[in-house]
Amino acid sequence: MSSGSRLLDGKVAVVTGATSGIGQETAVGLARHGAFVVLVGRNAARADAAVRDVRERAQTDAVDATLADFESLDAVRELAGRLRQSHPAVHILVNNAGVVMTRRQLTVDGHETTLAVNHLAPFLLTQLLREPLIAGQARVVNVSSHGHKFVSGFDFDDPMSERRYGFPSALKGMVVYSMSKLANVLFTTELARRMQGTGVTTNALHPGAVATRLGQNNGAVGELGMALVRPFFKTPEQGAATSLHVATSPGLESTSGRYFADCREQRTSAAARDAEAAARLWRESCRWVGLDEAAGA
Repeated sequence: MSSGSRLLDGKVAVVTGATSGIGQETAVGLARHGAFVVLVGRNAARADAAVRDVRERAQTDAVDATLADFESLDAVRELAGRLRQSHPAVHILVNNAGVVMTRRQLTVDGHETTLAVNHLAPFLLTQLLREPLIAGQARVVNVSSHGHKFVSGFDFDDPMSERRYGFPSALKGMVVYSMSKLANVLFTTELARRMQGTGVTTNALHPGAVATRLGQNNGAVGELGMALVRPFFKTPEQGAATSLHVATSPGLESTSGRYFADCREQRTSAAARDAEAAARLWRESCRWVGLDEAAGA
């Protein structure tokens, strides 16, 4: 096991979607910096394998895993309860879990799956961890995408994409995915505003086009698509670089409400800078997940 003082010694880091791809590589990087890392995934076998991999590559035993299916808000609530009990202070929260769908599906809560997993689940988890995050003067890292620039705004008239999957097949799912990624940036902006004075910072980022499991929940079509484009993508390790930069860089201790790509701050779309939309999305998200609108105020 490694020894000596490291950047994150004594810190607790929670990484969602951490049993493969960018999330797992982010967990390795945080563990190498000395953090106690909690991996969040939905499959027990993959979680166990990821824990072994992170421990081996980071040369530390300070790695654990817990399960939660982000298609269920009750599962997110249970996850938050376990984390609050085991870790009164959380210093880093990386909201990394995500999906992209080629056809419309609803979660057990009746929400469109892409929005539910990519936005509502991390929104709820972050709110329910408010006290541990404040105790840890935490950095909240929201993995978004340049895809947020592909939509002109968040569609409050059709938030659950009842009409959007009727687009031509080449566009199915990607417009929905892009809207969820815009939601990530709007959430980041509003969370930064509401967390002013608490010591908690929050930033969003684009990891790059990365070869991960993201499209593999769509059967043979998703598998084939990923196989064709994978040679042109970043590796998961390269994709995790910006997440690690935002989570650990000493120069970003007071930076909040910003957007990064390739380890540099970058400009978002005009829609992502719409403060009124960010505030409205917060209110609507509270309603969708069953929180008081004043949560986190």
